[in-house]
This record gives sequence, C-alpha cells and structure tokens, in this order.
Amino acid sequence: MSEAPILKDTTRSSGREALQKNIQAAMALSEAIRSTLGPKGLDKLLIDDDGRTLVTNDGVTVLETAKVEHPVAKMMINASSTQDRIAKDGTTSTVILAGEMLQNAWQLILQGIHPSTIARGYRKSEQHVLECMHELLMKSNDEIRKTVVKTSLAGKGYNSMQEIIANVSLDAVKMVAEEDNSVDISKIKLISQTGGKVEDSRVFRGLMLPKKRISSDMEKEVVNGKILLVDGGLENKNVSTDLKLNVTSVGVLESFRQEERKLLFEQVDKMVKHGITVLACRESIDDDVKNYLTKVGIQAFRRVARSDLNMLARVCNARLVHSVQSSSKNDIGEYVVSKNVTMDGKDFWIVEGEGKAATIVAKGSTVDIIGEVERCFDDSLGVSVQLIEDGLVVCGGGASYVALARRLRRYAETIPGREQLAVEAYADAIEVIVRVLAENAGIDPISTLLDVVAEQTNTNSDQIGINLELGKPQNMADLGVLEPQGIIKQALIGATEVAISILRIDDVLWAKQEMTMPDLPEEDM
Repeated sequence: MSEAPILKDTTRSSGREALQKNIQAAMALSEAIRSTLGPKGLDKLLIDDDGRTLVTNDGVTVLETAKVEHPVAKMMINASSTQDRIAKDGTTSTVILAGEMLQNAWQLILQGIHPSTIARGYRKSEQHVLECMHELLMKSNDEIRKTVVKTSLAGKGYNSMQEIIANVSLDAVKMVAEEDNSVDISKIKLISQTGGKVEDSRVFRGLMLPKKRISSDMEKEVVNGKILLVDGGLENKNVSTDLKLNVTSVGVLESFRQEERKLLFEQVDKMVKHGITVLACRESIDDDVKNYLTKVGIQAFRRVARSDLNMLARVCNARLVHSVQSSSKNDIGEYVVSKNVTMDGKDFWIVEGEGKAATIVAKGSTVDIIGEVERCFDDSLGVSVQLIEDGLVVCGGGASYVALARRLRRYAETIPGREQLAVEAYADAIEVIVRVLAENAGIDPISTLLDVVAEQTNTNSDQIGINLELGKPQNMADLGVLEPQGIIKQALIGATEVAISILRIDDVLWAKQEMTMPDLPEEDM
C-alpha cells in the first residue's frame, strides 16, 4: 500500500540524509559554545527580544537562553541541562564530547560502518571508561577541595573573585552537612545585593531573610524559644459575600470592631499559652494586635514568602499551618536564636535552629556582575556538595580524558570486528577536550595533544595534562588542577547517551505547518 495518504502533510527525510542533517545540527550547536571551554575560554554576549543583554561563558546558560528549533539540538541541550542539574559543572564539555562523537561516527558511516555497529561500540567504550575511572581517583582534603572548587570557576571572573566564592561555598556546604556527609543543598539560601565588591560576599550560619520585625519596640534578639509559622495572616478577614447592614445605633459599628479585635487577641493569647515567642506569617498582621504582640513578648514578621516559610520549617522542625486557630503543639518549632541585624543600611532577620541552614550574601557592583556571581555560586555550591559527599577527585586539564583514551585504545585491540573502529573513534572523541583547551589558549591543538599523550606514556602517569600558561604538558596534581570525579563521569554518560540516541534516528518526519491569518479586530457597528 502507498504511504502517501498517511504522510501527505508531512515532510520526510530518511536514511543517510536524515542522519547527516541531524549530525550537522549537533555539530553547529557544539561549535557555538566551543570557544567558552576552559580558563582561557571567551564570553558570549546574549541579547533577548527586549534588547536586554547577558555576558557569560557558562555553557548551559548560553544554550538555554538561545532560541533553538531543531529537535536534535534540543536533545543536546537537554543533555547539558541534565549535566548542570546533577554535576553543576561540565555542561560545555558534555556538548563538545557529544558533537565530536557524532562527527567521528559520520566518518565511519562514510566508510560503510552501520550506525548500529557504531552505537554498540560506543556503549562498550562507555562501560569500559567508567570501569577504568577508579584507577584515576584521588582522595581530597580541605585544601584540595578549595583548589577543586576554584578550578570549576576557571575562566569566570578574576582570581580574587574565584577565591572568595570558593571559600564561601565550601563554608556554606560544611554548615549544612550532616554527620554522614550528606548535604541538602536546599538548606542553603542565596541573597544577592547590588553594590559593593564581590570580595564582600559572606556566609552566615542559619537562615537569613531580608525582613524586619513589624515593630521596633519588639525584642531585637530572642534566644531558645518556640516559633509558629502561618501560611496566612493574623488579621480581620473581609466578608466574601455581598451583605448590607443597617446601622441603627452609633455604637453598633464600634462594637463590631471591638469583637474583631477580641478575636485577634484571643489568637495571640493562644500563642502565649503555647509559649510561642516568634511568629512568621505569609500574609499581613493587623496593626490592632501589633502592640499586644509586643506587650506579650512575641517577635513577629509578616509577608514572608512561602518558600522561606518552608525553609524555616526545616530549620526549626516546625510545621506550616493555615491559621493560628488551627495550630497545635505538634506544629510549633524551636529556634536557638532569632535576631534582627542591619547590614549596609538593609534589615535582615537571622534564624538559627536545630536543623542546619546557611545563607550566602552575594555582592556585586552592577546588575550584570551580580548575575554572573550568582551563576558562579550555583556552580561552586554544586561542586562543593560533590566534594563533601563523595570526596574523590581526578586531574583536570584534559589529563583524565587522555588517560581514559589510552586505556580505550588498548581495549580496542581485544575487540574483533568493526566495533573496534567505533571504540577507537570514541577514544579519539574524548581527547577533544585537550584540543579545545589548547585552541582557546592560542596553542596548537594537535601538537599539544600529541605532547600530552607522549608524556603520559613516557612517565607512566595519568596526571599529565596541559599547562595553559606555559603551553606544555605538566602534572595537574602538582598544579592543583583537579575536579570531582562525578563531573567527568556524568559528562561521558550524558554525551554517550545523546550521541547514541541521534545515531539511531534514520527517519525524520516534519509535520507541515499551515499558515493561519490572525483574527482581525471587529469593526464597531
């Protein structure tokens, strides 16, 4: 039967033509961010439809901000986003590796190798390099962790900026780390402030919110008390239905108001009965009870965001309630200290509880700089979490990729058939990191790669990478160029998955989009 009636409104490309177009799209995306890799990488200027600009060399930011229509390119971006979510670094490497794997696969396809054969070879290569990773691992200590976090920030900002962000991030992660070294990164809050230098950024123990107590007469600092978190307010509720009241006496309206105040005071009395000394509400707190709260010694805060209330609940082991009336003893949390502080003319509320929490105050001189600082903190916090939880690192500067490629080539000799060519192509592909690092530093990429491979072989060392300052091979452990093993591991997994997925596509069906006319405004009759 003919397929024309089924696909009459569909544009179709299949076979080698479809694969070629898909690989071209993947390579175009890879080339777009290739120049951002490494400490010598360059920045990208992104301009949106409203003319707003963003300068960054963060690969995932560039990819997610750009408008991409091709479905294969979107697959690459998804792989980069997954890398960012899991490892927080290595997003550019993932896309470059995937692009190089596809380019090498295309050369094999031109030689008559079937895509399924290449996919099987790539899968075997992935499994082998992951098994070999343990041979490259080193344990970290505090000094190494600091060096690793700084390495993750290479190419982003200046040296003193990298230093302070690395120190602050590690301190914040240590503050929330549990005894088993597990870390809940949601317990770390980041507050951005425009004005001042990046070096003024600091970390505080506990949860810090840009809030001020509702009355300056309330205690500025209270310790070792109970806290109630309300996902609502302490105020008079407006009547939702339409009612008409006939006031026949002058005192009727005032009696209504007194009754409303009485109900509010009863809620405060309930809090006093339960020993509550701090109240935080998502909505407003009526001015009628402000003085009464002060009188009974309750420190109160209003219009606290729900996300902040949820963090407070974790810090103080409390439960979020809808109203004061519905609260019970089981909903009440405990805090160690609740205090108001003023920094740079701005008021903050700091809460410390049994649950661990930390707050980073990031500073920058302009909006653009503070945006880049936030992205740097996002990366460095993710890397710091990996270091605390895992503690295992590998050499950077392309050393680990070259070491794995050397092992792959020896492994390829044991594989019969055409899959051996795919394994060798995979080994060539993962060496692209050294070549791109050299390119971005203005060094000859081929000579650099050959020098690194020769030095590793001659010295029998897996720690030899490229020193971009000298343009020569050098021991990366001695230079302090290290990174968490999870970054390289996830980059290889993500790149291999997306490359194999694209290789297995042999048919692309594009549904034709019908042109539609916009609705015209109706004319006035």
